[in-house]
Amino acid sequence: MIRILALIFFILPGLATAQSYPVHESTLINDYAAVLDEAAENRISNQLQALRDELGVEATVLTLHTRSPFQTEGSLEDFATGLFNDWGIGDATRNDGILILVLTGDRDMRIELGAGYGREFNRAAKYIIDYEMIPLFKDGDFATGISVGTARIAEWIARPHAAGDAPPEETQGGGGFSPWWIFGLFGAGFAGLITWSVLGQTIRDRMARCPKCGQRGIHTHREELAAASTSQTGKGEKTVTCSHCGYRNTSSYVIARRSKSSSSSGGFGGGRSSGGGASGSW
Repeated sequence: MIRILALIFFILPGLATAQSYPVHESTLINDYAAVLDEAAENRISNQLQALRDELGVEATVLTLHTRSPFQTEGSLEDFATGLFNDWGIGDATRNDGILILVLTGDRDMRIELGAGYGREFNRAAKYIIDYEMIPLFKDGDFATGISVGTARIAEWIARPHAAGDAPPEETQGGGGFSPWWIFGLFGAGFAGLITWSVLGQTIRDRMARCPKCGQRGIHTHREELAAASTSQTGKGEKTVTCSHCGYRNTSSYVIARRSKSSSSSGGFGGGRSSGGGASGSW
């Protein structure tokens, strides 16, 4: 009942004033389709907050039953880009915000990326949608699908981009790396979902090829040398080694400046999107 009243409270004023987009109650999750129970919402909120605390990246989840009260013409992509820019998701300088939009009644979804992401991250977003989220949405399991998707977005889009890296190779080919194999390996259930953000680098290393010998299976170690703050970037060091040929390479990387703190009831950082990202239907 509370969610329904909240939905009415935020939607009806928008209709009365010809507002094109829903307003946000939180900068983390706005579950207006009411598909997340309290435990799932808390878990996903923690994932999103950890991303902000670690990298200063604003990622947000919005669920709606349909976009029709807000948009009668135009595409899903137009709606998501307009909404992203209306809210101002992400840091205004880096434009590294992420919007996870799920329309349960329309059976559509989109991952909208800030203007700072390259095209390779669009392909990673498409992979996450097609192979990680939609299979679960087809079963009606929105809570798990959004939780899985949020973890993958953090590991395969936000963190590589912040470190100046490309997304994992497997997200660029459009197939052959089934998420169900991962579930089978590490066990299904919420415990596996929570630990994925830690295990993700291990999976990427196993799939990556050594630049010297070409064998799959490298080891990546990252060390923070200087923490980032809201006023300056930080510095880290990445060491890549190969057990097959003894290859070793150490390089430095910049840790993105943290966004100024914004509470769940506050505002976003003023970021913009130029239409990057990916969409999917089920």
